[in-house]
Formats: sequence, C-alpha cells, structure tokens
Amino acid sequence: MTLAVILFPFMNTMVKLLREDFDPAMIIWARYVSHFLVMLIIFFPKHGLSLLKTAHPKIQIARSVLLLMATICYFTALGYVPLATAAIIGFTSPFIVTALSTPILGEQVGWRRWGAVVIGFIGALIVLRPGTGVLHPLAILVLGTAICYGLYQIYTRKISASDKAATTITWTALVGAALSSIAIPFFWQTPQNIQHVILLSTAGMVGGLGHYFVVKAFQFAQASLLAPMAYGQIVGATLLGVIIFGEFPDAWTWLGTSIIVGCGLYIGYRERVVTD
Repeated sequence: MTLAVILFPFMNTMVKLLREDFDPAMIIWARYVSHFLVMLIIFFPKHGLSLLKTAHPKIQIARSVLLLMATICYFTALGYVPLATAAIIGFTSPFIVTALSTPILGEQVGWRRWGAVVIGFIGALIVLRPGTGVLHPLAILVLGTAICYGLYQIYTRKISASDKAATTITWTALVGAALSSIAIPFFWQTPQNIQHVILLSTAGMVGGLGHYFVVKAFQFAQASLLAPMAYGQIVGATLLGVIIFGEFPDAWTWLGTSIIVGCGLYIGYRERVVTD
C-alpha cells in the first residue's frame, strides 16, 4: 500500500505535465493501453486465458467503465486544478461508498457514519468554495471522479469473493483500453518528442503498478487498516505540486482537508467497530 501511495502522485504529476500539450483522451488512451500491457506481463504467463474468466462479466464491465469515467473526469480536471487540491477532493469517495452501500450492498449504516458523510462533504465544499472564483469551475469534475470511483469500489467489493484479484484488475485495464481505443482516432495527437513518449507510456505503467499493489495489499490486510494509509497521497501530491508547479494549498484548503481526512478516518473506524 505504501508503494501505491508513492506511485499515484507521480502518475498524476505526469498527467498534469502532459495536459499542457495533450487532450485528456490521448492521455487516457496511453494510460490504459500501458496499464493493460503491464497486467499481461505480470499475470498472463501464470494464468493464460483463464485470467479473463469471471463469474460476473456484466459487473466487471460496469465497474471498469466506472473507473474509466472517473479517470476521464480526473485527467480533465488536472489541467485546471492544483495537484494537491484534486487529490484532496478525490478523497470524498469513501463518503460515496458509505452513502451507497445500503441501497447497493444492503449494508446498514448508522447515524454516526451518516453524520461523518455530511460533515465530510462540507469539508469538500470548503475546498471547492463554489461561486467564489478561487478554483476553476471544472474542479467540480473531481467530485464526479469521487462518485464514479466510489461506485467502482462498491462493485469491486461485490465481486471480490468470486473473482481473483488478477482477473479483476486485468478486466479494468482491458475495458479501459478497448473503449479508449475506439475514441482515440478522433483525438489522436502525435507526440512531438521523446519526452512526450516517455511520459505517456510511463504514466500508464505507474498507474497500473499502483493498482496492482493496492490489490495485493487488500489480499493481506483489512480495508480498515489500509484505508488511512491512502491519505498519504495528499502529502506526495502537495510536495510534487510545490516543487514542480509552484502550487501550495491555502489555509481554507487545509481546513477542508482536515475535515475530509478526519471524517474518512472516522468512517473507517466505525466500519471496523461494527464489523467486529
């Protein structure tokens, strides 16, 4: 999980650099194709074609499309939103998971967790400050990312007992690569230098490896233990944002961040208490 937390901010930094020269569709295509190739290299020699064998193909496709939609929103927003701010708003996804776990998974959510969800979204509004002009209007797309990613997590949890982790993560890469390949002829931009080629290919590989490490981590530890570690991405995103882009979050952003992280940790704690 620590390796994933280190890798994801670097992937997002490369995406933000690429957004200066490329349409999001081009970056998304390169990200998923590279991701798919990495998954094939890691898993295909051991599993062969059984790698794609799933008990729930419709759910695999649905959750993969949701992650693709989350990626589209996030990569588009990164062209207009500071790196750390995007990471912070993206961490509202646990609130989405909690809010939707009752209608989709049939799980019971008590008033304490509902309270944390409401307060957490207030923290997101403090970061976004809609109507003030502090952030670009497209910053709202990061909330779209959180919603799609939250649904993705719910459906991933739904099939975790029946499908292998290798199968699930390969389906994610396959669907994303296939759908983005259909669209790419309309958005193709030829890389102008070797730096572009390296960034386009490396971003996908780093993202693919990051997701692989997350899946492996969940094979060995409970979600309640691993979830708090994910907030380390805020540190990495802030440092890279300052060093590479000269972006430093203001006091209001840090206040909203504290609320979001605090509520996210509390939800994780309550889930563990209820489970135990």
